[in-house]
Amino acid sequence: MYRLKEDHMDEFEIKKSRFLCYLHRCNSEEEAKTFINKIKKEHPNARHHCYAFIIGEQNEIQRSNDDGEPAGTAGVPMLECLMKHQMQDIVAVTVRYFGGIKLGAGGLIRAYAKSVSHALASACLTRKQKMFVYTLHFPYHLIGKMDYLFRTHDIEVSDKQYEENAVYTYLCEHPLDDEISEITNGAYLPVFIKECIIDVELQGVKTDLTAS
Repeated sequence: MYRLKEDHMDEFEIKKSRFLCYLHRCNSEEEAKTFINKIKKEHPNARHHCYAFIIGEQNEIQRSNDDGEPAGTAGVPMLECLMKHQMQDIVAVTVRYFGGIKLGAGGLIRAYAKSVSHALASACLTRKQKMFVYTLHFPYHLIGKMDYLFRTHDIEVSDKQYEENAVYTYLCEHPLDDEISEITNGAYLPVFIKECIIDVELQGVKTDLTAS
């Protein structure tokens, strides 16, 4: 499942109608409705303010609204787009400034789905990932090798203490026991501290999201 890292907006035009899609991360239906009302106040002259949101660990809260568009042509395709891209804890509000040319039911469905898919494609997304926290004690003369090891494996060292030995606390999926054992000749190995869940920023997912 994917989540939105920060608020995002994307805009495009179809047959002189402007579609502005606002994305917001939320943890409750009340928070989603507050955001929807905020966007409505920012665009009082728009013809429509359609929305969809998915909230909950099991996506148990799902709502959509066509806001005056023909039934099923706006909120539903927006919701389906969020579900298709496995989004969670998110509200999408698409503001439409009518350009005078009717799009028809099929055109509206495609336009509102596109508004969400394009916004997701350019937004910064995250996903939950299980990680493990370790500490490692080792002699000072190995600091250069250890720093190189962590850097090449793209592992973040969250804390460094310099006591009798160097003490690194780090987060990773795998403890690197074999690599560390080789560097220290088996004299020093990481110690497991705890398990945690973090949000990992996604890179490369955006291309996949452009299809709708």
